[in-house]
Amino acid sequence: MTRLPLSLACWNYDRTQALADGTVRPEGIDLNLQVLEVEETFFRMLRHREFDAAEMSLSSYCVSLARPDPAFIAIPVFPSRMFRHGCIFVSACSGIEKPQDLVGKRIGVPEYQMTAPVWIRGVLADEYGVDPASVTYFTGGEEEPGREEKLKLDLPERFRVHPIGPTQTLSQMLADGEIDALYTARIPSTFYTRPDAVRRLFPEFVSAEQDYFRRTGLFPIMHVVAIRRAVYAANRWVARSLFKAFAEAQARVYEELRVTASLKTMLPWQVAAVEQAVDLFGPDWWPYGVERNRAVLDTFLRYHHEQGLSPRRLAVEELFAGECLEQFRI
Repeated sequence: MTRLPLSLACWNYDRTQALADGTVRPEGIDLNLQVLEVEETFFRMLRHREFDAAEMSLSSYCVSLARPDPAFIAIPVFPSRMFRHGCIFVSACSGIEKPQDLVGKRIGVPEYQMTAPVWIRGVLADEYGVDPASVTYFTGGEEEPGREEKLKLDLPERFRVHPIGPTQTLSQMLADGEIDALYTARIPSTFYTRPDAVRRLFPEFVSAEQDYFRRTGLFPIMHVVAIRRAVYAANRWVARSLFKAFAEAQARVYEELRVTASLKTMLPWQVAAVEQAVDLFGPDWWPYGVERNRAVLDTFLRYHHEQGLSPRRLAVEELFAGECLEQFRI
C-alpha cells in the first residue's frame, strides 16, 4: 500500500529519536526526518518552505498567522519547552542587580520576535513590572555578525528596536558593556570566556524557575511542529497521524527515563531528576495536546500581542489543525 512521502526537519531530541530511527512510523507516511540545528530549521522553513513539516518557533509561527496567506498550520506537539529565567545575562558594568534595574537599559536580543525573548519580556512584566517598551532593544548575531530577523516586523512605535553593526556580535557587546543585558535562547560564549564581565541576572535560576512554576503552573512552550498548508490541505489526515506518532515517540522516553538497571542518559542523578520532575509537574511533565496546555498557550498569546508581534490577540484554537482539537471515544 502506497505511503505518503513526507519530509520533516527537527533537532535530535530524545522525544523524537523513535521517529528518526524508524521505531515509530506515522500511519500512512514515509517520513524523511532531517536532523538540523533549530536556527537552521527555522530559517529554511520560514524563508523558503523547504520541508513538508518542521519544528518551528512558536513566536515565528504566530507572526506568520498574521500574513495574508498563512503558509503553515501547527499540531499541538511541543518539541522544546524551557524556563528562561536562566537565559537573562547582564554586563558586570551595567549596574543591574535586580529585574527592575533593567528599565531604561540597552537590551540585546538576537531577534525581537524570538520565542525565548517573548517569554522573558512577558515574565519580567508580569512578575517584576518591567514594561517591554521601557528598554531599547538591539538585534543581531549572538556569536556571528549579520543575523537579521527571519520575518519582517511592523512594530508599534513605542518599541525601540535597532540592528547592531555589520561586524558586531551581541555576546562581545555584552562583555564589553556596549549593551547592558541579553535576552537569548543560547548561553553567550562570553559567559564562559569572560566570567568577570558577564553573569546571570538570576544566579539561582533553578530555584526562581521552580518557584515561578509553583505559583503560575506555567511551563513555557518554545516550539511547535508546523505543516505546510498546501500539504495539509491535500492530506488533512497527516495532522492527526503526525500527532499520534510524536506522542508515541515521547511515551517511550517517559518509560526509558524511569529505568534504573542502567541509565538512558549520562546524567548521574537521572532517576532523582525524574522523580523531582514527577513530584513538581506530575507523571506527564511535558504534555502535548491543547487542553493541558491552554493556560500556557493563552499566556504566550497575550505576551505576543502586548509586545506588538501580533495585531490582535490570537485564540488558542487558531493555532492548530482542527483534527487535533478533539479525540474520538469508544
